[in-house]
Amino acid sequence: MNSDLQQIITEVEKAISGKRAVIEKILMAILSDGHILLDDVPGVGKTTLALALSRTLGLSYHRIQFTPDVLPSDIVGFSVYNKETGAFTYQSGVVNDTNLLLGDEINRTSSKTQSALLEAMEERQVTVDGNTYPLQKPFIVIATQNNVGTAGTQMLPYAQVDRFLVRLSIGYPDYDAQMELLRARQARDPLESVRPSVTREDVTRMQDEVRAVTAKDSILSYLTRLALASREHPMTEIGVSPRGVLFLDRMSKARAYLEGRDYVIPEDVRAVFSDVCAHRVILTQRARLSGVTAEQVLAELLRTVEVPDTRES
Repeated sequence: MNSDLQQIITEVEKAISGKRAVIEKILMAILSDGHILLDDVPGVGKTTLALALSRTLGLSYHRIQFTPDVLPSDIVGFSVYNKETGAFTYQSGVVNDTNLLLGDEINRTSSKTQSALLEAMEERQVTVDGNTYPLQKPFIVIATQNNVGTAGTQMLPYAQVDRFLVRLSIGYPDYDAQMELLRARQARDPLESVRPSVTREDVTRMQDEVRAVTAKDSILSYLTRLALASREHPMTEIGVSPRGVLFLDRMSKARAYLEGRDYVIPEDVRAVFSDVCAHRVILTQRARLSGVTAEQVLAELLRTVEVPDTRES
């Protein structure tokens, strides 16, 4: 791992203790130019993590709290008639002029508003009244949804969840991390000590370097065979989508980059397989009633699908 990446993780750990693995995966997703869905209980540090990342990566940051009254125009902007000029003037939305957007509790807003955000995520631009406005580069969304207190919420449909590169969970801190969190907040907010490690230009450069990481045909075959096995598994109704395979390729390259390599090995794929693919797998009713999880099915695939010999091209 190069010094810049190490410094980024060190700075974020000032605000979030004991969660290095999650920090690394979110950093990998950002370097893959993908979006992150944090599915977790309230109060585990999702907002703090996003703020710390934006500060140390030198990215502009906005946060929107999703509620039922948030409108699509709040996301993508709207046009206002200007009496002086006799023309319509575009008023930007929350996605404009930001690099890292935290969409808090995305499941608490309407499906129209969810779709407006997800369209901006996919296209990296917004279209209002026939005019197109490109978003800044990079543009990364970290969306959160709580899996408790879901009465009255609008859960993301499968086609929209599939657009997130990874779905992650921060989880509760262990004893040592909880004690560190308490000690760090006795005098001041640890976020105040988080310092920039790189610039926005550095982030886009690293994203380009991740794209240039080599994946041999043997690795591409491994990705394909894993995806096909997920679609043919007796416990699944829907397996990993073609978009999911592309995302798995990108995330595997980011993992290799984080490890200091310019080529992908099978361990890179295996390390991120569940995070990239679990939310893309829909189980059969029989599997759900039996208590089987998507993560268990994917773990079985990692055991049964033949791992390639990386010495082969």
